[in-house]
Amino acid sequence: MKVYVNPPRNRWAKLCERPSIDRENLSSTVGSIMSAVKENGDAQLLAYALEFDKTELNEVSVTPSEMEQQAATVAPALQEAIQQAAANIEKFHKAQRSTPEKITTTPGVTCWRKQLPIQRVGLYVPGGTAPLFSSLLMLAIPAKLAGCKTIVVCTPPNQEGSIAPEIAYCCQLLGLEQVFKVGGAQAVAAMTFGTESISKVDKIFGPGNQYVTRAKEMSLNYGLAIDMPAGPSEVLVVADKNANPEFVAADLLSQAEHGSDSQVILVGDDLKTIGDVLVIVNEQVEKLPRVALAKEALKNSKALVFDDLDTCMEFSNNYAPEHLILALREDDHWAEKVTVAGSVFMGNYTPESAGDYASGTNHTLPTNGYARQYSGVSLDSFVNKVTFQQISAQGIQKLGPIIETMAKAEGLEAHKNAVTVRLNALKNGN
Repeated sequence: MKVYVNPPRNRWAKLCERPSIDRENLSSTVGSIMSAVKENGDAQLLAYALEFDKTELNEVSVTPSEMEQQAATVAPALQEAIQQAAANIEKFHKAQRSTPEKITTTPGVTCWRKQLPIQRVGLYVPGGTAPLFSSLLMLAIPAKLAGCKTIVVCTPPNQEGSIAPEIAYCCQLLGLEQVFKVGGAQAVAAMTFGTESISKVDKIFGPGNQYVTRAKEMSLNYGLAIDMPAGPSEVLVVADKNANPEFVAADLLSQAEHGSDSQVILVGDDLKTIGDVLVIVNEQVEKLPRVALAKEALKNSKALVFDDLDTCMEFSNNYAPEHLILALREDDHWAEKVTVAGSVFMGNYTPESAGDYASGTNHTLPTNGYARQYSGVSLDSFVNKVTFQQISAQGIQKLGPIIETMAKAEGLEAHKNAVTVRLNALKNGN
């Protein structure tokens, strides 16, 4: 990691850049995959399984017996951990339900808003170098709480033609039945257009590599919605001299091990602490099974030292991190300075991995600076908020003249007339 000391503000934009990808070639490849799946359905998915996943499948559906067989191989200790994490995630997201409150804006005019579930959702769960069964918990639990009628799960098969046992166990635990052995951009295409086996959905959720991300973006052109634009994982840690360098190093590497295109940023006001952290990063990275990926990610990463924590926080808000760790003595105070972030982890004993797995908050978060415009996944992500209004005879008599005046000023006579005919009817005793 390269160290920058008091970089001037005119360089901040450059320092906030994420690793770039060749989007033109990416779009061409993904576009071809989308078109092929749209045209050929399940047959194309089976062909892609052979080409990309190196496995020959007879069907894309995961059968109940296969699900049960795979789930049964999960160790009891992991089953128990998954159950506790699921309970925490459910508790946190259940609290996000809202009860409609009827508001009288004018006597006789009542308005309210109600949460209604998105009917058909698709969940993409990565299953390649690291089967992210935790992502399935983060997506399926709020989808079920919201009341989504159709929940489609797509996850890549391994070379034996099965889905990851941990993902199978989570599907079984949550009662998910529409589960398919399809990965990559082709999975997104299947959920976008529908195939003989896979239902077309209304909104697609889930993390993935650059091909999955681009396919999700392309699905917007076909009338679907997505959870958010997403890219490689990232973390920014703000550390002062009271931070534990070993903890901070571990937090940085917990994101660096996601992939070679991940990025970690260390910001602080004490050069010695920054130096201590970087020494420990170099020691810890050698002990990781995914050392090669983590080292590549560290090449995209930076450490910055500023004279004061106010400037550190200002830089963080400019970077707009997916994960923000405040390894600071007065973390409550500095948390009030956060204006942009996906999720915030406060104090020396709050690792980012707690949010990834079991604290209860959702780990599906905006990356690549999108925290400026998007929030992480929540119960709200799986519902539409529909407004209702009910107007009595008294209400239309009070509000009608206001509507008539405004509609006339805009030159919309039919709008005005929709009120006028009602007011005339009331005058005539109808």
